[in-house]
Amino acid sequence: LCVNGMSESKRDCVNANSALVLPVDPESEGLQGELSEGYPLVGLQYQQKLEEAAFHLADGRIPQQLLGDFVANRKSTGYGRFSSCTQGERAFVNLRGLLGKEMEESWIHGVRAMDEKMRGFWDEEMILSGVESRTSSPVRILRNEAFESTIHGLYPCGEGAGYAGGITSAAMDGMKAAEAVVASQGEV
Repeated sequence: LCVNGMSESKRDCVNANSALVLPVDPESEGLQGELSEGYPLVGLQYQQKLEEAAFHLADGRIPQQLLGDFVANRKSTGYGRFSSCTQGERAFVNLRGLLGKEMEESWIHGVRAMDEKMRGFWDEEMILSGVESRTSSPVRILRNEAFESTIHGLYPCGEGAGYAGGITSAAMDGMKAAEAVVASQGEV
C-alpha cells in the first residue's frame, strides 16, 4: 500500500494534502537485517517492505493517525477539527514502528523545525497517512566526483538517478552535472 500527497486539480480540498519526506540510505535504521546487504536494489527491497507493512497494518486500508497520537505512541480513535481528504477506505492505527525509531524521531524533529519557520505547522490534530514510499528513485546510478558514471560520457543526475528528492533539488543536481560536463570538455 502506497499513498500520494498530491492535490486534486482544483486544489479545493478543505485540508492541505502534502508529504513530508525523509532521506533514506543503506545505513538507515531498518535497512539492516532482513534486507540483502550489498544488494544493488536494496532501496526497492526496502520500499516493498514498507508498503507491505503499511498494507498489513490497516488490513489493506489507508493507515492513519493524528500527529498528537503519533508522538504519544498511541492509536487514534477519531479525527479532530479536520476530516480526511484521502480517497479510499482508511483505518486508524498506530504508525509508530513502521519506519523505525531513528527515522520517526527525525520526522518529529522536522515537523517541529517546520513549525519554527511557519507557525501553526505543528498541529496535534494533523492527519498522518502512510506510507508515501515513492517520492524519488529507490536506486542510485553511481557516479564519481566529476559526476560521471563508470560509462564514459554518462552523467547520471536528478531524481531518476537517485540524487534528488524533488523538482528543486533535481534542477540543482542537473545544473551541477551540466557544469561537470562543461568542465570535462576543457576550455570552450
